[in-house]
Amino acid sequence: MNTKVLAAGDHFVLPALLTEEVVRAAAPAAVEVSEIQLPWPHTPFGPVAEAIEASGTEEEMIEALRGVEVCVTQLAPLTERILAASPDLKLMCVSRGGPVNADLEAATRHGVAVCYAPGRNAVATAEHTLTLLLAAARGVGDTHADMRAGVWRGDYYDYDNCGIEIEGCTIGLIGYGAIGSRVAKVLRAMGAEVLVHDPYVKPESVAGVAELVTLDALLTRSKIVSLHARVTAETTGMIGAAQIAKLPRGAVLVNCARGALLDYEAVCDALESGQLSGAGFDVFPVEPVPAGSRLLTTPGIVMTPHIAGGSRQVAHKAARIVAGEVGRYLRGEALAHCANPEVFATAAP
Repeated sequence: MNTKVLAAGDHFVLPALLTEEVVRAAAPAAVEVSEIQLPWPHTPFGPVAEAIEASGTEEEMIEALRGVEVCVTQLAPLTERILAASPDLKLMCVSRGGPVNADLEAATRHGVAVCYAPGRNAVATAEHTLTLLLAAARGVGDTHADMRAGVWRGDYYDYDNCGIEIEGCTIGLIGYGAIGSRVAKVLRAMGAEVLVHDPYVKPESVAGVAELVTLDALLTRSKIVSLHARVTAETTGMIGAAQIAKLPRGAVLVNCARGALLDYEAVCDALESGQLSGAGFDVFPVEPVPAGSRLLTTPGIVMTPHIAGGSRQVAHKAARIVAGEVGRYLRGEALAHCANPEVFATAAP
């Protein structure tokens, strides 16, 4: 009998990509794949019951999961209500860096293994970070806006308006995971002196690439700072007015990690005072950025709408990673990236 799989895709990780990879990974076992398409990113994700950052509704998932044993998705919610209505479900594979759209405690109680896809967008996000870092350091946001408006400003060549070169610059990275470590290597290759603050990293892990320092040392020495930390109780709001004041005057600040790490009002104040000369952001405290936000009018900011992790290669990697978990499940092997491995014994066929 074929194993029933639901490919709950969206407009980025397409249902067809999930299906293609699942069929390939499952071979020679037979799978019966059904598909639904969730509205993200045309409709922003958000909380669905107790699941955060999810797309779709409980009702459509309950209907789609009837008789389904395995679900592969990026953003479909997995809630207590969905689990209670889906007794055949044994494996949920979320193609994100963490299964934030799944109620992990409820899944464990219901004997459903939940997998995720760490590192799927590390390359894309590292490249995008470098894009914003370079753009912010050289004032590309404002000059681009002027050019689009038909304004040619020669005064951007004034000494006080010129940007910062990477070669010879001291750049601080807060966080040295899959993304931060890639950014560090590129910056080092460009001739920067790279500092890293990450309490979970040992000095030997950065040897030859960067210097591991305290947060205060990083802030006081770095002309450019880029954030790469996860949001935790300790890191929420970790960069505010007091930390920005420790930076050399005219510094640049970049955030492609999470909006909750940073006080954006303090950033706008610092840009207006000249304490910061530029900033590059892909993530924000409220998304979409609301009309009237100072971020939309404060000079010196270059912004993108939370797309750092969005490349075509990421969509394929995401589908391939979760499909690999389906293959392991069908073969009775240990899952590679399971958030609740204690339930795998009961979830395995």
